[in-house]
Amino acid sequence: MKKKVLSGAQPSGNITIGNYIGAIKNYVALQDDYDCNYMVVDLHAITVSQDPADLRERSESVAAMYIAAGVDPTKSKIYMQSHVPEHAELGWIMTTLASMGELERMTQFKDKSAGKETIGAGLFVYPALMAADILLYNADLVPVGDDQKQHLELTRDLATRFNSRYGEYFTLPEPFIPKVGARVMALDDPMVKMSKSSPNAGSYITLLDDPKLIRKKISRATTDSGGAVRFDPAEKPGISNLMAIYSQFSGLTLAEIEKKYEGEMYGTFKKELAEVVVGFIEPLQQRYHDIRQSGELTSILAQGAERAREEAAKTLKEVRHLMGFLPR
Repeated sequence: MKKKVLSGAQPSGNITIGNYIGAIKNYVALQDDYDCNYMVVDLHAITVSQDPADLRERSESVAAMYIAAGVDPTKSKIYMQSHVPEHAELGWIMTTLASMGELERMTQFKDKSAGKETIGAGLFVYPALMAADILLYNADLVPVGDDQKQHLELTRDLATRFNSRYGEYFTLPEPFIPKVGARVMALDDPMVKMSKSSPNAGSYITLLDDPKLIRKKISRATTDSGGAVRFDPAEKPGISNLMAIYSQFSGLTLAEIEKKYEGEMYGTFKKELAEVVVGFIEPLQQRYHDIRQSGELTSILAQGAERAREEAAKTLKEVRHLMGFLPR
């Protein structure tokens, strides 16, 4: 029996190359060897206020981008989190197992709530829903960025707590974090993670950016003193970040990139990096538009949700029994 993988992305805007390298590329790589569940986590999205029309558009966009990037709906289950209501039910159960102190220590909650007068309760408890997402399918492996490791550790703690109180049932999930390229940094500041929420649109590249815009953003990307194309994150974080991006989209190793650009200046490297990125993104964008125009996305999501619910319902039935709820 194949081991299970669970991951997802919020429909909070266009997917960046950082999201692709850190997550979606791994979704594609894992789907041949694992039983994969890939969600669009729209329930997580509503922890902050959403415009309904924007939420619908972004939800469809992210799902279509999964497929355009190579996630195969015949191999992997692709679905909306809200289409499997068992996520919300197990999320409440996980909330009852979590302590205030555990949730207060979540770094992302501290970051997202900093400076705000009013903080929604959903933002505070959403790590419990994330735990439910994973445990609902007894996932073995979770492709996450290293900034999400804390949430996965909480998931393991809640699973252990449930198993201790009610009987061994939940699998303790492990993170899948690639050694190179797991954390793509901002183009304007290589000390900060690339994020589509940045106020500076030049700090990130999305998978739907126009090729001319991609070239412009890369040409303006921050580099370092000295002109050598050399991978040294400590001393040369700017060029090292660009080299990691080059490696992910070209398939060349960092050593091969260093050799290829030995004696070349940053300008030459940036121009060729831009063409490597554009060469990958242009056909992906064509596939994306084809999927959106085909009208197939609704049925793909419905089929994915139906397959996911079969397993989710079994989990909730067993969890309710172990906890002492009367059968339905």
